[in-house]
Amino acid sequence: MAEIETTYCPECNNEAWDFPEPPPVDRRDFIRVAGGAAAAVALTGSAALAADAPQSAEKEKKAKPAEELIKELYSTLSDDQKKKVVLPYEHGAGKGKRATRLGMYNAAIMGIQIGTAYTKPQQELVEKIVKAMSSGDDGYRQISRRGTWDGSKSFSRTGALFFGTPTRGEKYAFVFTGHHMTLRADGNFEDGTAFGGPVYYGHTPNGWSNGNVFNYQTRSVVKLYKALDGKQQEKATIERGNPGEQYRSVQFKAKEEDRPGIAAADLSKDQRALVEQVMRDVLKPYRKEDVDEVMAVIKKIGGLEKIKLAFYTEAYEGSKTTKDQPWSFWRLEGPGFVWNYRVLPHVHTYVNISSQLS
Repeated sequence: MAEIETTYCPECNNEAWDFPEPPPVDRRDFIRVAGGAAAAVALTGSAALAADAPQSAEKEKKAKPAEELIKELYSTLSDDQKKKVVLPYEHGAGKGKRATRLGMYNAAIMGIQIGTAYTKPQQELVEKIVKAMSSGDDGYRQISRRGTWDGSKSFSRTGALFFGTPTRGEKYAFVFTGHHMTLRADGNFEDGTAFGGPVYYGHTPNGWSNGNVFNYQTRSVVKLYKALDGKQQEKATIERGNPGEQYRSVQFKAKEEDRPGIAAADLSKDQRALVEQVMRDVLKPYRKEDVDEVMAVIKKIGGLEKIKLAFYTEAYEGSKTTKDQPWSFWRLEGPGFVWNYRVLPHVHTYVNISSQLS
């Protein structure tokens, strides 16, 4: 099942697409993972990133954690609904196949859409869950692609399934999917895996276009690239081949295996500060708890200096690189860390972060 329901992208068969930047964040509060204490990872880094989405103290008091809302939603399900939207935790696993919950999807899993699987009040609760999984209003704006849900066109055409039951002491995952979107919550189990498994996000407009809600992430990495000197740019630029997509693109290499690009450890202090900015920007849409997990994994793998950056100039299928749009992919990679960002012909981003698999 998981292999069938992967991120097939219908518009990728087309020949072409012609389709407010988030406010800047003060870098002073961002966690310096390399050499930082574990407590600092848990507190300082996540607090700084969560602060990217401004929320009033009153709103924070009223907001419920995603996990609490997930349990609330589960408690409202009828027996017939449970048969449809609650699957075993290891559903689909076996004989070399990964569990369905670990897939990266481009639509509602198995075609089970929110609009038909849940009542109106339940749909409102699902929306609250997704907002709680975001870094506030701005994070939700990005995750929802300004409320359009991209090719899904409406929230009711997205999907949300339970894997396992969200009861005390039990492992479970709540997986929300739609066009160019896979987001999950796993009860914050301390398993060394950020987000509870691989995640996926994207948007149909050209990745270099201001019309793409994630364009600020590419602009952030462009700023870093321009700060590199000639030899550093040459080392960071990959002219032949590309990392590909879906699961093949986020498989972890062995610790001793070489990774393309330039290591953050080889950069100057000012350049490493720009790497921190890129890391802040890619994590910007996500809630504090998920940022905490990412920071903890980075700490465990040896710090930010273990991350390599690579920029791929070879055109990808259906795309055309130019002087003004020189990359088809850019990528952050380290032991147990992959952030694979396809810029052209539109944004597909596959993310896999886990100290357990490094």
